Amino acid sequence: MADRVVITTGDLEHAVRINAQLESAGFETALATSVDEARQAILRREPIPDCLVLTGGLHEPSAAQLLGLARDRSISTLGLVESTEPDPKGLARGLGLTAFLEKPADAAEVVATVRRLIERRRLQQRTGIIGESPPIQEVLVKIEQMAPVTSTVLIEGESGTGKELVARGIHDLSPRRGKPFVAVNCAALPETLLESELFGHEKGAFTGAAERRLGRFELADGGTIFLDEVGEMTPATQVKLLRVLEDRTFFRVGGTQPIKVDVRVIAATNKALKEQVALGRFRDDLFYRLAVLYIYLPPLRERRTDIPLLVRRFIAEIAATHDRQFRGITPEALQILVDADWPGNVRQLRNLIESMVVLAPEGEIRASDIPRDIRERGRGLPVRVPGAIRDVAGQELEFIFHSLVDLKLQIEELRRRIEERPQRVEVIEVGHGAPPLGPIDAEPAPTAEVLYRPGMTMADVERAAIEATLRETKGNRRRAAEILGIGERTLYRKIKEYALA
Repeated sequence: MADRVVITTGDLEHAVRINAQLESAGFETALATSVDEARQAILRREPIPDCLVLTGGLHEPSAAQLLGLARDRSISTLGLVESTEPDPKGLARGLGLTAFLEKPADAAEVVATVRRLIERRRLQQRTGIIGESPPIQEVLVKIEQMAPVTSTVLIEGESGTGKELVARGIHDLSPRRGKPFVAVNCAALPETLLESELFGHEKGAFTGAAERRLGRFELADGGTIFLDEVGEMTPATQVKLLRVLEDRTFFRVGGTQPIKVDVRVIAATNKALKEQVALGRFRDDLFYRLAVLYIYLPPLRERRTDIPLLVRRFIAEIAATHDRQFRGITPEALQILVDADWPGNVRQLRNLIESMVVLAPEGEIRASDIPRDIRERGRGLPVRVPGAIRDVAGQELEFIFHSLVDLKLQIEELRRRIEERPQRVEVIEVGHGAPPLGPIDAEPAPTAEVLYRPGMTMADVERAAIEATLRETKGNRRRAAEILGIGERTLYRKIKEYALA
């Protein structure tokens, strides 16, 4: 069956040209000459359009209504924006368009965009990754780009963000899709069992090994192995995994014969592995082997615009599963869910929706149906921070944790620069009666001084370090982030936090 596209005639000239080009490209098209026609085409149960193209009238209320209906039906949307529009990207984001093109739009470009949107929608349906926000669209693009190759992939993201869905999506789109996809949770097994689970063991290798057993790497031969929570591996297991990644060869526990496999490795972690490397908890050589290709899955609180879409999708799926007639959710209740922090991310949201669909007495989720802890404070639990330290009162020390990591990275970078070139570095110690140390090298050179005085907090030290680095890089934030050993997003957040902009 041909892909079906509905085109509004807000701009008749564009609509006619696009219609002809799409038809010649093999699409089934329908011109909607009125809002009612477009609405009927969207609401029609069979066949549901794959894409809606709005050629004009984006500022009219009817456009927002049509786009809302399209989102509820999982229909991709493309809007043609006037070239005189002051903020076309802002308009597209505000309306919730999947994509937009500025006029005059080339008909061939419209066809290529429509085809890409439909393929991406099918990828979402295939993987279960739901969302229209830019971060999720970026993830989908990366899945498409990474699937055809065999390079190792590292996926980072908090628990509940859907890391395994991404891994399965990469496998399902790859040439290996007909071969096994084997998932291993590295955090669920102790070190002794994890090695046997990954690489197998020979009969008699240890007490209880009554027969030879194939490991997950052998079972995944020709396919993909997914190592979830790889950051929980012990140093000894990290060494063995590194050897496998280097030549795809390993030994069973108790074995003497090398075993070679053809396996693509996809690893995932809810920790920031680069920070774990800086703290000496994860091997840097293994990190770089795993992170040949990299995907970051944002937490739900960083893509709140996707929450209404997720909520409506979950309500429909769960109501169908339990064979319940369910009207939906009130605007007030939906806003409460949008404002919540969701430390458990999509998994937590889905579980909550399921409980409310089952228990809501009126067949509709109302504000009063939402648990009090979420309704009153906008959150169910404190926001989880990977590797965060918590005190007995449950308060998170995320700031101090990152301060320590950032400071350690900065010290390592400064040490490297001292070794590479002459540099005037002065260390000033206050309060101990000792005179300042003289310059290491008398040759004048640019310097960034960070002065410590007793009584300074870690926040004061971090602020001074960022200020000094920005000063040295003449405000180049990308270079400053590299020197500090932190991501640009982290640096931007710190600049805003300390009002350094």
